Formats: sequence, structure tokens, C-alpha cells
Amino acid sequence: MARPRKITDERLLAAAGVVISRLGPGFTLADVAREAGVAVGTVAQRFTSKHGLLVAMSRTAVESTRHGMRVAVEEAGDPVTAVIDVLVRAFAPLDDPETAPNNLAQLAVDLADEELRGLLAELYAALEEGLVPLLERAVREGRLPGAPLVPAAARILTAVADGTTLHWSARPAGGLCDRMRADVGAVLAGWCHGSDAGAIEEGM
Repeated sequence: MARPRKITDERLLAAAGVVISRLGPGFTLADVAREAGVAVGTVAQRFTSKHGLLVAMSRTAVESTRHGMRVAVEEAGDPVTAVIDVLVRAFAPLDDPETAPNNLAQLAVDLADEELRGLLAELYAALEEGLVPLLERAVREGRLPGAPLVPAAARILTAVADGTTLHWSARPAGGLCDRMRADVGAVLAGWCHGSDAGAIEEGM
């Protein structure tokens, strides 16, 4: 019988996330090992290379996002509020003006790599697909009469959230989560055409 691993992948990936936030794309496996409190060989053996580590992080992020969106749909009360909440939660880890630029710098590196770019596309797809049931319900209940077709609405809201994160990282007045609620809420309020717009703005 194989012996259980004392050092879990989750521990190493969490350490990598901390290191990237602190150092950006210039981090090394040694930095990750130091943060995790393990030997460099442990990280290298588990993920082979820095690229392998980044791939594992991206795959984990995709699965975590898919799971989180399923839970959000199952537990949603008001679907419009839930749309705002899930996007805020998705980008909340970047709500630190000191570390957000490092994470976004790593994003730029990921975009230049074909495999990592493909996984990033899966991550955005998971966000959009998770928003669809919430938006369909909101439209069905007459909450968003001015919304475009639901798949397009999901894509637009994801793009707004992504753009808000980039804009805020350069001009971090207030918190990212507050900015996200305001920006996504403003789009949804426009799709409400009056009846629910005030309620959405009050909840921002």
C-alpha cells in the first residue's frame, strides 16, 4: 500500500499563491518551498517545474470555480444579488493594492503561454457558465427585462468584473470588492429598467 503524502498538493499550491502575490512572476520553486516549509526537491518532484506548478494552480482554480458556481446557484436567494456576490467572491483574492499588481503580472505571463492561456479560458468559461442559471432565473422572474441574451449577458458581466480588477489595480481608491459591487451593480441596474434598479443600487 502506498504511504500517504505528508505534504499535500493543496499546501504547496497555497504556498505558491502566497509567493506569487508577494513576488510576482519572478518567483522560483525555492521561494515556494521556503514558504511551504519543505525542501525544494519536494516541490520539484511533485510538479516537475515552475511551469508544471502554474498548470496545477490553474487547473485547481478552474475546478474550484466550477464547484463554487454550482454551490452559488444551489444556494441563491435573490438571483440578481447572487450574480453580484459570485463575481465579488471570484475576484476578492485580488483585493489588496500591494499584491494585485504581482498577480496581474503573473496573468500577463500566463497569457503568453499556450497551455496556461487555455486554462485561463476555461476559468472564464466556468465563471460565465455559472452565471447563466442565475441570469436565466432573473430574466424568467422579470427582474432583468433589459438584459441581452443570457450567454451574452454572462460574458459581459465577466468582462466588466475583469476590467474593473485591472482598472482598480492601477487606481486602487477604496477596495476592489466595493468597486466590483458598484460596477457590476450598475450594469445590472441598467438592465432592470427602473423597477429593481433602486434595490440593486441600495445593495451595492
